[in-house]
Amino acid sequence: MGTGTAQTVTVYGAYGHTGRFVVAELRDRGFVPILAGRDAGKLRTLAASAPGLEVRPASVDDPASLDRALADADAVINCAGPFALTAAPVIEAALRAGIPYVDVAAEIEANVDTFTHFADRARAAGAVIVPAMAFYGGLGDLLTTAAMGDWTTADEATIAYGLSSWHPTPGTRTAGTVSRERRAGRRVRFTSGRLEYHDTVPTLLKWPFPAPMGTRQVIGEFTMADVVTIPSHLDIPEVRTHMTTDAAGDLSSPDTPAPTATDETGRSDQTFTVEAVVRSGDTERRAVATGQDIYAVTAPLAVEATDRILTGRTHAVGVVSAGHIFDAADFLWALAPHITVEPPVGVRPTLRTR
Repeated sequence: MGTGTAQTVTVYGAYGHTGRFVVAELRDRGFVPILAGRDAGKLRTLAASAPGLEVRPASVDDPASLDRALADADAVINCAGPFALTAAPVIEAALRAGIPYVDVAAEIEANVDTFTHFADRARAAGAVIVPAMAFYGGLGDLLTTAAMGDWTTADEATIAYGLSSWHPTPGTRTAGTVSRERRAGRRVRFTSGRLEYHDTVPTLLKWPFPAPMGTRQVIGEFTMADVVTIPSHLDIPEVRTHMTTDAAGDLSSPDTPAPTATDETGRSDQTFTVEAVVRSGDTERRAVATGQDIYAVTAPLAVEATDRILTGRTHAVGVVSAGHIFDAADFLWALAPHITVEPPVGVRPTLRTR
């Protein structure tokens, strides 16, 4: 595995928008990133801005190159979408290397594939594979799990995404195209304990986000990866996600530009409020997270996960979501100052400061 005192983490897709944030976060946390991906030129350009980092070009259709990219690494974080194409080959390489795999996939079908195709093999091997360890999929799962507290079941979970705007990266647009093609343009929801594809016209709702965002119009059942991660370990038959109408409009418009950096870390000025509400009968519990830049904040989520896996602060093996493998409340509070979290109402967990 890794050499010396610093642990090494291969970042596949290191030169992408999110990959660059992950590389920077790994360095800030004392890890040594290994820069991997398909485009050798882009890798060398990135390495020039971060002297001392190793470059290992690799393609998902060349298993030997992936093996070289993961050789002697302690873990791999896959940041290269569309994950419908990259997840399985990189997971296979991680299994061959015997190292943990984390990705930041927001694609619903790609995450379903990971659970479906690798659950038994990973469990049998004692391997750790954490898909969707990102703003979509991971954060909502952690918030919902924390909100559940001591509940073992709930009637429904709703995650409302309040985004001030959504300037999608080229990778987001490509992944969205792949997902739409896979579902033949249909929409998807999680209801009665299963994923269901449908053509129902979306509804518009008013969602009372906490201040300062306040009540905003949202698209109901604007379904994100949380409908895969949450039901993978929580007994909740109805899971839905909502998205602010303005952000959804940004995403759907072909004229919306990519994110623009507004500070020295490369973050955009986008802000977000994510509210997870779980209901059992007439009782609701909730947890709220606020922060800046959904792409940038994915980096501390993925790197914190990798750190906890490598230090044994985990509850499970196999293909597992964030809320399943980690102590959700503790993980969320460890994300400060990247994310501000309000504890679940009436369920204030024991928190560890760091």
